[in-house]
Amino acid sequence: MDAEWFEGERRYLLGVAYRMLGTMAEAEDAVQDTFLRIRDTDPAGIAFKRAYLTRIVTRICLDVLKSAHRTRVDYVGPWLPEPLHDISDFTGAPSATELADDLSMGLLYALERLTPLERASFLLHDVFDIGFADIAATLDRSEDSCRQLASRARAHVRASRPRFKVAPDDERRYLEAFVTASQNGDVAALEAMLAQDVKLYSDGGGKISAAINILEGPRRVGAFMAGIYQKFRNHTTARLRYDRVNGAMSLLTTHADGYTDVMSVEIQDGQIRAVWFQRNPDKLTRLN
Repeated sequence: MDAEWFEGERRYLLGVAYRMLGTMAEAEDAVQDTFLRIRDTDPAGIAFKRAYLTRIVTRICLDVLKSAHRTRVDYVGPWLPEPLHDISDFTGAPSATELADDLSMGLLYALERLTPLERASFLLHDVFDIGFADIAATLDRSEDSCRQLASRARAHVRASRPRFKVAPDDERRYLEAFVTASQNGDVAALEAMLAQDVKLYSDGGGKISAAINILEGPRRVGAFMAGIYQKFRNHTTARLRYDRVNGAMSLLTTHADGYTDVMSVEIQDGQIRAVWFQRNPDKLTRLN
């Protein structure tokens, strides 16, 4: 196998696998397994090399998801994807929808709510612009079945995502105002920023303090945020910085022990509708 040619596709395959699995460790393993399966294959005999590799890595990811489901059922608190600084070359086909460059926590979390086959059908078609004939061959399903899987997934994803993207400057302004109100313990200001159906997701994986349940509503979310920063003021010295994570402006908090966690928000119609806290150390090794 032409290893150099495969390396040229590695970042693309990581983009497929990361969207399917939600963590880079699993994605890297899936891509490496793909290489091991095809390393003795003559590339000259492969008409459409990227499609061929995509089919293999997708099947590997589906096998991983079957085993991961049991683990995630027993997971302590909400399961959130691993946040990443570097998502370069993770995009789908240029002709695909605006989802091709969307790796936000909101979209990845919505994907987690799909069945593995829905997830694969939707990603391959809507993000990576692969035809249903090839998807059917990959998933060993009929074309009509794959269309239905993708349609169900698409409806769920659309219902879960903001209708309009927020400009980068506005995104940072909302996040900074949210953090300032939290630092000041200003619950009234926090509640005014939060949508009535706001939800806060906090992933500690049972390894570090986090909200075990999803918090809903401005009152609960506002009180929780004010309480977090009250604890910071009283017990720790934390360094805060803003940076883009998964393409979204995020707050990275480095604690006294050097550990860094990450928070981002989702904005719709001028209010914050979701807060994402990733605190699980196992998913923060690339940020730490």
